[in-house]
Amino acid sequence: MAAHTPGTGEDASRADGPGATGTAGGTAAGPDGTAVAPEGGAAGDGGDGLREEADAPRGPGAPLWSALGVLVVLALAAATRFLESWVPAAAEGTPWGGFAEAVEYPVYAILLGLLGNLALSLLGVRDRLAPAFRTEFLIKTGLVLLGSTVLFDVIAQAAGPAVLQALFLVTSVFLFTWWVGGKLGLDDRLRALLASSVSICGVSAAIAAAGAVQARREQLAYTASLVILFAVPSIFLLPWLVGVLGLSTAQAGAWIGGNIDTTAAVAASGAIVGEEALQIASIVKATQNVLMGVVAVLLTAYFAFRVAPAEGGGAVERPGLRTLWDRFPKFVLGFLAASVVATLWSNGPAADPQAGLDTARALRDWFLIAAFTSIGLEFKLGSLREAGWRPIGVFGLATVFNLAVGLLLAVLLFRGFAF
Repeated sequence: MAAHTPGTGEDASRADGPGATGTAGGTAAGPDGTAVAPEGGAAGDGGDGLREEADAPRGPGAPLWSALGVLVVLALAAATRFLESWVPAAAEGTPWGGFAEAVEYPVYAILLGLLGNLALSLLGVRDRLAPAFRTEFLIKTGLVLLGSTVLFDVIAQAAGPAVLQALFLVTSVFLFTWWVGGKLGLDDRLRALLASSVSICGVSAAIAAAGAVQARREQLAYTASLVILFAVPSIFLLPWLVGVLGLSTAQAGAWIGGNIDTTAAVAASGAIVGEEALQIASIVKATQNVLMGVVAVLLTAYFAFRVAPAEGGGAVERPGLRTLWDRFPKFVLGFLAASVVATLWSNGPAADPQAGLDTARALRDWFLIAAFTSIGLEFKLGSLREAGWRPIGVFGLATVFNLAVGLLLAVLLFRGFAF
C-alpha cells in the first residue's frame, strides 16, 4: 500500500493556518506532514489506543462528577439491554417483527448514547461527566472478551473453502477500500477503519484498527454508524437475493457470512435462509474474525514505519522495533490469549464448559454495550461535518465490491458442497 500522508490532496485545501493542514478526521498535520492532535489534545495514549482529546478540567468535585458519569453509562447500558429484549417481544406478530428481531444491541446503545449526549449537553453537564466515558478502556476489555467467542477449533472444523474465501475476500476488499479512500482523499486513519470494518467484521474490526493506528474516537464513531447503517438492511436484502439468484444453501451461507459486517447480523440473516445456511455463514464469519488480529498487526507496522515515522520537529528517524512494540495494540494479545483459553476450556474436563463460555460472552456484551454508549456520549457533530460525504461514498462502493467478489467466491468455492 502506498503511503498517503494525512493533509495532502483534497484535505490540503482546508488548512487552518501556516504549518497546519486539516484532515478529514479532525486531526492536523504539522509542517513535516505527520499527524498531530488538535490544539489541547494528545497525540496518542502511549501508542496503544485511540487518539484522545484533553480531559475536562479537574477540581474538588471531579470524583463526584466521574461517579455520576459512570452511573449514566450503566443506566444507558441497562436501558439498552431492556430494549434489546422488549422491542422484539412488543413487535412480535406485527409487520415490524422481523426487523425488530434482527436489530442488535449496538443500534440501541449508540442511539441511547447520542440521546444522552444531547440531553447532557442541553443541561450543561456533559463536559463535567466526560472523564467517566471511558470508551477506550471499555472497548479494549470487550474486545479481549470477544476472543473467548472465536475458538481456534472453529478453523480446524471449517472446510477449506471457508478459509480460502476469507483470505481472498478480506485481502481484496481491504485493498480496494484503501485505494478508493485514497482516491477520495480520506485521512489514512479513517481509511484503515473503513477498510477493516468492510473487509472483516464491522465494528469489532474497526475497534482493533483504531487501536493499531491511533484513530480518533470520532472516526470510530463514524465508522460504527456506517457499519450499522449498511448492515441492518443487508439482513433482509441478502436472503431475498439468494432466492433471486438461485444459490444453494451452502453458497447462500458463504455469501452472507462473508459480506454482512457484524456477527449478530450474519446470524440473523443466515437464520432467515435456514439452519444449514446459518452454519456455513457462522463458520465463514468466524474465519474472518480470526484475521482481525493479523490485520491489526500489519496496520501497526504500516503506520509505524510509513505513515507516522515521527511526530515532532527535528530530524525524522526511522522507527525501530521498540516503536513498533509501543504502537502495537496490546489488547490484540489479550484477544488471542482469550481465544486459546476458551478453546482449551471448551475441550477440557469441566462438567459444563459451555457455562463458562456463556459467562464470558455475557461480560463481553456488557462491556461492548457500555463502550458503544460511551461512543454516543462522546460524539461531536463537528468532526463528522468535516468528514463530509466521502466516507459514506467509500463505504458504499466498498460494500458493492464486497458483495460482487463475495458472491463469485461463494459460488465457485462452495459449488457442490454437501452437508
